[in-house]
Amino acid sequence: MKDRTEQIQKTVVTAAQMREIEERIFAAGMPVAALVEKVAGEIASRIQSLYPLNGSLTVGILVGPGHNGGDALVVAREFYFRGYDVIIYKPFNKLKELTSQYAKYVESLGITVSEEIALLEGCNLLIDGLFGFGLERLLSGDIATAVNRLNQWSKPIVSIDIPSGIHTDTGEVLGTAIRATQTLCLGLWKLAFLQDQALEYIGKADLIDFDIPLADIEAIVKQTPRIYRVTRATAVANIPLKRPAITYKYKEGNLLLICGSRQYAGAAILTGLGARGSGVGMLSIAVPETLKSLLVAQLPEALIIGCPETENGAIAELPKEVDLSKYSAIACGPGLTLEAKEVVETVLESDIPIVLDADALNIIAKLGTIAILSQRQVPTILTPHAGEFKRLFPDAASPTSDRVKAVRDVSGLFGAVVLLKGARSAIADHYGTVWMIPESTPALARGGSGDVLAGLLGGLLAQASSRNLPIEGVTVTAAWWHSQAGILAAKERTELGVDALTLTQYLIAVAKTANDDR
Repeated sequence: MKDRTEQIQKTVVTAAQMREIEERIFAAGMPVAALVEKVAGEIASRIQSLYPLNGSLTVGILVGPGHNGGDALVVAREFYFRGYDVIIYKPFNKLKELTSQYAKYVESLGITVSEEIALLEGCNLLIDGLFGFGLERLLSGDIATAVNRLNQWSKPIVSIDIPSGIHTDTGEVLGTAIRATQTLCLGLWKLAFLQDQALEYIGKADLIDFDIPLADIEAIVKQTPRIYRVTRATAVANIPLKRPAITYKYKEGNLLLICGSRQYAGAAILTGLGARGSGVGMLSIAVPETLKSLLVAQLPEALIIGCPETENGAIAELPKEVDLSKYSAIACGPGLTLEAKEVVETVLESDIPIVLDADALNIIAKLGTIAILSQRQVPTILTPHAGEFKRLFPDAASPTSDRVKAVRDVSGLFGAVVLLKGARSAIADHYGTVWMIPESTPALARGGSGDVLAGLLGGLLAQASSRNLPIEGVTVTAAWWHSQAGILAAKERTELGVDALTLTQYLIAVAKTANDDR
């Protein structure tokens, strides 16, 4: 049962895949009505646990023409028999046959059914069953007007499967959409739940598992590169917690950070603290010579390498005595400024696994992203936010419109792992497999948060070789670990209290809870 729950929780499907999975279930003999009854019963019980009947509670239920509307009508029936006052908004006359039968029955019970949205204004709770997965047309006319009106009422809204008006795959708002307080996703996670642009409409998301056979899921999702929702178990597996009794610092990873400038001294400190949080065995940090004493004071355990600098205080070059081949991994970019072009070129020419972030990404965008990265024969990890992604890959899909398509399109071009940062960070390997981080916090929208992630990821990458950990796996773990530290810090300090320095202090707390899980 535990294995099944894990498999269901990490599987993400498109609308087309979900449709094919349902078709397999029906073809195997599952009656549509039986499935609707099963699913709607689960929905009704879940909603009742969230909104128990204490005194008088009036529930308004929005009913669409398809099976989503059928689910809503069964929920209406169940709520009626459990003692709730129920009002149904049914704006469509033409319904699917099964949905029409359910509508006929609820009307026979004397439940109020109307085409007027105004009747729902006095309700305490609204349940959205207008449209399920697969909607592609824009909401318009009276339906759009009704949706906009009920959004203005500031009442709790529970959407069935997906908020009506949200594109199942991209998360795009199709003209207008329900702003749900809570969404109960049915069967399997739909891609929209992991797209940044849908998040403000989805509200709190939960999955209703209605026992889809794993064989039916696998038969469909294996046909294309997989999309995974990162679970705690998946992420924790790549946190290097357990060490052999006999080990030494270089065996636990030897990381070189190349970061900082006179203008962005803090970036070097935060990147170093992020690396420290990873538990990497040996940490070296290359910074402009004038920053050396500052870094020594903040990270006394690290070897600080002072570098020749430009007139404006950027790293001009690495000292001659620096041998890149002795490091397990290199993380390069935070706070460098564009003047550090020569240093970035040197790193790109090395045969060491590297993480490229911030100004390193902006520099390779100017140098020619694909041509430069295609020459590398060792692991490369890119960590752009949306703006950097657009500069790196101007011809790729928009990272704000469809994060999965964006990272999948570019990751296969040069064999790198791409971590597209955002409210729902997306990671893709060169095979087109995509991992999505399912939760984060606006607390991370602070300067320096990305520097912490670059250091953390660099530290994990340095440790990966001695443990035979997959590069894409440690990238996923770093993104998850970073987001969990932000969530924990926000919970204890409020979202406004989580600056990047505070964030670094919660990395070990997350690792401790991960250790407790094992």
